Amino acid sequence: MTNDQYTVTKKITVVVLTYNRSHELRRTLMQLSALPEQPPIIVVNNGSSDTTARLVSRDFPEVKLISLAKNWGAAGRNVGVDLVKTPYVAFCDDDTWWTPRSLEIAVDILDYHPEIAVLNARILVGEDKKLDPSCSTMEESPLGFWKDVGPLLTGFMAGANVMRTSAYIQADGYWDAFFIGGEESLIAMDILNCGGKIVYAPELVVRHLPSKQRDNKLRQRLIARNAIWTCWLRLPWRLAWSRSKEILGQISDRQLRRRALFDALLGFNKIVSERRVLNRDTCELLRRVWQKE
Repeated sequence: MTNDQYTVTKKITVVVLTYNRSHELRRTLMQLSALPEQPPIIVVNNGSSDTTARLVSRDFPEVKLISLAKNWGAAGRNVGVDLVKTPYVAFCDDDTWWTPRSLEIAVDILDYHPEIAVLNARILVGEDKKLDPSCSTMEESPLGFWKDVGPLLTGFMAGANVMRTSAYIQADGYWDAFFIGGEESLIAMDILNCGGKIVYAPELVVRHLPSKQRDNKLRQRLIARNAIWTCWLRLPWRLAWSRSKEILGQISDRQLRRRALFDALLGFNKIVSERRVLNRDTCELLRRVWQKE
């Protein structure tokens, strides 16, 4: 191991979230284990009932495995971060992985730019490595460009980012009530509200081979519900109301729209008890991005 590789190993840990996708997880861990940076790897097994635990223990003994008793959704990442000892943490899912030197570059950027809390990678999808459409949107951010890194953002992709461990902890990680689907928005808002910058860094590359094991209808419902919940958790009343109407208006399926509203209303009491309104500057950043949608 070179001095540079040793330095990176001491500064960044990869946390992988998985649930019942042992085949995809094997591919991801093979890619991560072959990285020249040789980062510590933590796998959070989110209550899987397949062969995930046996696979990791047998084939990847160098990987730290955490097996949870049930599926906590996105909040399973919180358990992984609790064990991180490095100043930076890179996240991926069981169907994504970091490419060689991306983590080394991430460490260099975060070392040099202490104001940056989160770096979102460029995501290449499928065997043909097509650019993820979300990255095209990030490239066109109206918030300006951070010196020598990339466009400023108000959000990030949960399975393709590098974050300061301290920023994650300060923002309290992922809220367990969301389960999964658009869970990044709330933690992104809280990071911005604490003064952290979120930046799209196209020099960092994540590969994504989307798993076929997805319940897309359920995911759409959860994304809509979580987006509405996020509005009422953090936005001023008037902005929360107008943004919620926009979110519902973007759902073309009338039945799905009704169900998303019903799901959101079920959590109203919990939302009120957890509500903390963002400062004016953070709200203005969000408005600028939403106006461009």
